Amino acid sequence: MIVKVFHGFCMALADSVPGVSGGTVAFILGFYEPFLNALHGLFGKDPAARRGGFVYLAKLGVGWCLGLGVSVVVLTNLYHTETYLLSSLFLGLTAASLPFILFRERGVLAGRLSRLPLAVLGCGLVCALSLLRRMSTTISGVDYLDLSVGEGIYLFLAGALAITAMVLPGISGSTLLLIFGVYVPTLHALRGLLDGDFSALPGLVMLCLGVLAGVGVSIRGIRAALRRHRAAMMYFIAGLMAGSLFAIAMGPTTLPQPQPALDLGTFHLPGFLAGILILVALERLRVVIACRERRARQGL
Repeated sequence: MIVKVFHGFCMALADSVPGVSGGTVAFILGFYEPFLNALHGLFGKDPAARRGGFVYLAKLGVGWCLGLGVSVVVLTNLYHTETYLLSSLFLGLTAASLPFILFRERGVLAGRLSRLPLAVLGCGLVCALSLLRRMSTTISGVDYLDLSVGEGIYLFLAGALAITAMVLPGISGSTLLLIFGVYVPTLHALRGLLDGDFSALPGLVMLCLGVLAGVGVSIRGIRAALRRHRAAMMYFIAGLMAGSLFAIAMGPTTLPQPQPALDLGTFHLPGFLAGILILVALERLRVVIACRERRARQGL
């Protein structure tokens, strides 16, 4: 129970920042497959699998809610006052997670360079979305306090796409929210909700409905693709992660008061190194938890 709550807490910390997805953290900590199977069971037709999936996800959900609350309280103000420090930290998280996944899947990826174009496709897709967000004059930040019907639909679609990204061990759902101009307004809406202000609740409900729809539609396809075409999917995921580095660097331009994109002049090296250290610590934690579970099974 405690381990699963901790897993959920770590996933929430990852899901709430642009860079590493909750799926990536699940992959690094070694519980990605059980997480994916639980989601599949929850939306499947087998009652026993549905119950098992619900119990597993409920335990994760306790930790996830705790992690989200911590992230919202901390990040709401920091992303405005320390924009480039956080952007550099997110870059470090993402840059460090890519070699972790490639090393873990080296046996699957070896000798399959013919799938490399899928990595290029994934990288190009994220970069194109980031550039579209920057160049577009029609896509603006969502106003949760004065929500129009169109913005409600936009939030629904953003939630559906973001949760698909969060489930994949690749691009972060928060990165997509950042690209769509929804990330910072959502942080403020959640912070207001924690403070007892329910004026943003309709928009948050639309976002959550999109999340549920996205999980229901995408989880079966993602699970099947990873089982049948794992090498192709891992190359595609690696491309998504590489492209998210560009999206994170462009993140400051999506703020309500846009700032210049992250560059060498605003890059924060200590923040970048801190992001790398966080991923190294997570990997070390995975090894410790795996050793303890193995000893427990052996009765030691």
